[in-house]
Amino acid sequence: MNVDFPTPRHSDMMIKVCGMRDPHNIADVAALAPMLMGFIFHEPSPRDVTRTLSPDTISSLPPYVRPVAVFVDKDSRFIMDITKLYGFRIVQLHGNESPRLCRTLRNNGLVVLKALSIGENVDWTEYTPYSDCVDMFVMDTRCSCKGGSGCKFDWRLLESYSLPVPYLLGGGIGPEDIPFILEAMRPGMAGIDINSRFETQPGLKDMHLLINFILSLRKFNEHEPTSIPFWEKTK
Repeated sequence: MNVDFPTPRHSDMMIKVCGMRDPHNIADVAALAPMLMGFIFHEPSPRDVTRTLSPDTISSLPPYVRPVAVFVDKDSRFIMDITKLYGFRIVQLHGNESPRLCRTLRNNGLVVLKALSIGENVDWTEYTPYSDCVDMFVMDTRCSCKGGSGCKFDWRLLESYSLPVPYLLGGGIGPEDIPFILEAMRPGMAGIDINSRFETQPGLKDMHLLINFILSLRKFNEHEPTSIPFWEKTK
């Protein structure tokens, strides 16, 4: 299958900063204008916000930062309850969620991101059932734990990507990876998902690292991407 995607420009790439917890840190990171900011609702995670996140923290985000609620193997009722409480429009599913669940959430007006766990090899046809029920994939590294490993997979596997769904590149991206990110850019890749390698402790992002990384990636262009967000294109 040939996928008709434009190759992204580095200045237009979506940047998702995930695993946010601290209100002051959230405000500081939001000032850098990442398009997406992830909040993890998964109790085993050290970045879990299930019992600590205030709805006011989400409502106070600037309009150019879209909050994403991240779940691992939760049912639709739990997910819908959380999205309604906080006002999330975008969810990311990071477990073994079925296409049926993805479709249910999408039919309820949510934008759905689905994480794919990539190992030493990948058969993209395995994920074909998700092609018509998710808005974007998040490429992460396969590991025994759920919710992300902070490790890289072989990005060369993306050269054979053949599904008609854009994706974010995730899995262990660190401050030193800009040259490799630019080299990995190809049709279908809409942006990157960063988390643990920009932290001083779980859930607390290092602002110095983030500022240098984002400015370098965008080469001092405007922080707010000029391209149309993928969820607007799908309407």
